[in-house]
Amino acid sequence: MKLGIVGLPNVGKSTLFNALTNAGAQSANYPFCTIDPNIGVVTVPDKRLEKLAEIYQPEKITPAVIEFVDIAGLVKGASKGEGLGNKFLSNIRECDAILHVVRCFENNDIIHVDGYVDPIRDIETINLELILSDLEIISRRIDKVHKMIKADKKYQTELDFWHHVQKELNEGKCARQIYCANEEQSNWLSTAALLTCKPVIYAANMSEEDFSGGLQANSYFNQVETYAKTENASILPVCAQIEAEISELSREEKELFLADIGLEESGLDRLIKESYALLGLISYLTAGKPEVRAWTITKGTKAPQAAGKIHTDFERGFIRAEVIAYEDLIACGSMAKAKDHGLVRSEGKTYTMQDGDVVLFRFNV
Repeated sequence: MKLGIVGLPNVGKSTLFNALTNAGAQSANYPFCTIDPNIGVVTVPDKRLEKLAEIYQPEKITPAVIEFVDIAGLVKGASKGEGLGNKFLSNIRECDAILHVVRCFENNDIIHVDGYVDPIRDIETINLELILSDLEIISRRIDKVHKMIKADKKYQTELDFWHHVQKELNEGKCARQIYCANEEQSNWLSTAALLTCKPVIYAANMSEEDFSGGLQANSYFNQVETYAKTENASILPVCAQIEAEISELSREEKELFLADIGLEESGLDRLIKESYALLGLISYLTAGKPEVRAWTITKGTKAPQAAGKIHTDFERGFIRAEVIAYEDLIACGSMAKAKDHGLVRSEGKTYTMQDGDVVLFRFNV
């Protein structure tokens, strides 16, 4: 999974990226500090791996990972190539979802590109540039379908749909807000690869005082929360400064620090959970002496395709999957005991994988 971190210059984007990934990306108080995208890979916390490791004593433990991409700050005119616009748009196109960092704090020492803080204006500035880019794609799609109608009138329905999408975008709506009347329209929209179709999490970056003092006291956060609801988008309250502080601490120190400010989880842990939910992701597990590992798949994935995540040969030569629920395996203490209790199932090609399945794939090529 790849998340692109976007936002206007000087909203705390690179500070948050550094805190989340400990990658040491450059961060400074001037626009375009980030030119080439910084990339950081973080592991997905999963206590199930630790429990399985106690049973199997593996040579290594491999958690699932998320890739964060810190993309250059955006300015008005990016869709026309202003600033680093073309680079920004191409980088975001490669991401699965967008983490949009929005400034929700006052600080006279940190320059705002527009002179003052207004989170909704900032959100709409970036969304507008993405919409303008999408409109170019839609225009080309309309031209293509219009030519197809000359050969076959059946494409009129699709052309009508693209004109509807064009109208909605021109009114300032993101593609993810556009209603699709049926599966066919949903498929058309997904094939267009529009930037504003990408799932988004708005990270409301607040000061340490506002974050610790209660979210509802921050009027900027309330504005972003209301806006996010209009898009069916997610919102994540964060304090990049706090995240930067705890990123330097040991695991024990981090837990104490979070407890002192009334939090159970770090911003990274909350972000990972939100990202999995937003993208409809789950993890299945494989376990043995060589390795205990988590594999990320989309909810609804069938067993052969899940096997293909390990190796294409597993999917091509899939025979069956030997599956046990994680909780059942832990309760039994070993795979042998689980088999004695009849808890290990043999599943075929139509089996839909579940979060926490511990699996052994049988294949032949």
